[in-house]
Amino acid sequence: MNRTQRVVVFGECMLELQGQAFGAMRQTFGGDTLNTAVYLARLLAATPGWSVQYATGLGTDALSDGLVQRWQAEGLDVDLVRRIEGRLPGLYLIETDDCGERRFSYWRDHSAARAYFELPPQERTPLERLADAQEVVALYFSGISLAILAPSARERLLVLAAHLRDRGARVVFDNNYRPRLWPDNAVARLAYERAWALADIGLATADDHRALMGLPEEEATLASLAALPTPELVVKRGAADTLWRDRPGADWSAAPTVPVAAVVDTTAAGDAFAAGYLAGRLLGRPAAQAAAAGNRLAARVIAHPGALIPLAAMADLVPAPV
Repeated sequence: MNRTQRVVVFGECMLELQGQAFGAMRQTFGGDTLNTAVYLARLLAATPGWSVQYATGLGTDALSDGLVQRWQAEGLDVDLVRRIEGRLPGLYLIETDDCGERRFSYWRDHSAARAYFELPPQERTPLERLADAQEVVALYFSGISLAILAPSARERLLVLAAHLRDRGARVVFDNNYRPRLWPDNAVARLAYERAWALADIGLATADDHRALMGLPEEEATLASLAALPTPELVVKRGAADTLWRDRPGADWSAAPTVPVAAVVDTTAAGDAFAAGYLAGRLLGRPAAQAAAAGNRLAARVIAHPGALIPLAAMADLVPAPV
């Protein structure tokens, strides 16, 4: 009997409020890695033998219970969620302008996800206990995953990534960079250098890389990205063509983005692209096809409000079983 192939996603999911301050609010949930995990689970659902596991910290409160129930309803495996007494999920508010651009406000400094690796060295988290499971074929995390962790916890995540890569799993790193989450730029750069060196697949938002590295223009940004050690690299550039290479030193290839008649909300566009691209690659599709699939899903997502669009709105994008 074939083993289930497990894709593990580590990060933070927060409670999400959508609306205007002191106005009507809609409550849901989201976070960069959670968004990617949900879209990835939806895309792989039609192909037997795949499981997407979400690893994060939550409290023991009713809101945390509600998050777990909703993740399970989306098809996520939650066995790697660590429930931490006295902690709560983080919270953020999205305010969207008439052009679909959004402004975020966060309440996350003491979120449970930050404490996921806060255990004595001799104790292992649920994620670390899975490190030797042969059915784990990929680990996905982001720059935000790194940023929310204390230095010792960040080290545990990176050591785990190195261990998984050494035994054959693919490490996937998405560079989502949020300066306010880091104590300073130098600390962030060091963490990113290690992540890029560990990753088999890198997903880079060009603007985030430019901000992290303090680069003046796109040409310099692309040159800096081309020099990264990550073998397979994809560069997201908003509405401009997505660029990719599938081996070190290769020239950039372009995958056109999909025009959208009316942008409603750009939240989770990059997260959706990551899911579309990774699903394609996990299912054996060439990088060009995977990038095109990522662009199609991102275009669909920004035509709807919120981070997670209804499943029915993307049902035609789910790959047929291989």
